[in-house]
Amino acid sequence: MIQADIAKRHVLFLCTHNSARSLLAEAILNDLGANRFVAFSAGSQPSGLPNPYALELLASRGTDTSALRSKSWDEFAQPGAPRIDFIFTVCDNAAGETCPIWPGHPAKAHWGVPDPSQTQGTPDDIRKAFVQTYLQLRARIEWFLDLPLEKLDPVAAQQQLQEIGNRLRAKEA
Repeated sequence: MIQADIAKRHVLFLCTHNSARSLLAEAILNDLGANRFVAFSAGSQPSGLPNPYALELLASRGTDTSALRSKSWDEFAQPGAPRIDFIFTVCDNAAGETCPIWPGHPAKAHWGVPDPSQTQGTPDDIRKAFVQTYLQLRARIEWFLDLPLEKLDPVAAQQQLQEIGNRLRAKEA
């Protein structure tokens, strides 16, 4: 069963396999925003296991990875699932898929980043790709944490969330 904290806002990061990018984002937000947010991640076609490079990177930065697991987004559309306030897709494939109907009216945005698990090369090349993805996600999450969400109406919040992904994507191009 998924644990929720009703005093905090809940964020769901989505990616197709829920093995790398979405798990990184979940861990980053739970580290940086623990006083205000609870982050989760899920996938449309979960791989079943977290990517070992993602776990290695997070552990090297002092993040506890023991609770991270690859899971289906269906878990968050079931009765009794945590109320989700924000949903971010972090891969282009998941952004284009038909998602479940989410209870409530979560704000949604696409924050696509390249898939480091698709990197070809040496283990060091792959590790560098994971670090780059981690840094891109962390930058977006830091901007998210800086938003005055309690002062924004739903439409303005939605626009600000999408703008975070758009601005950084343009900067990275």
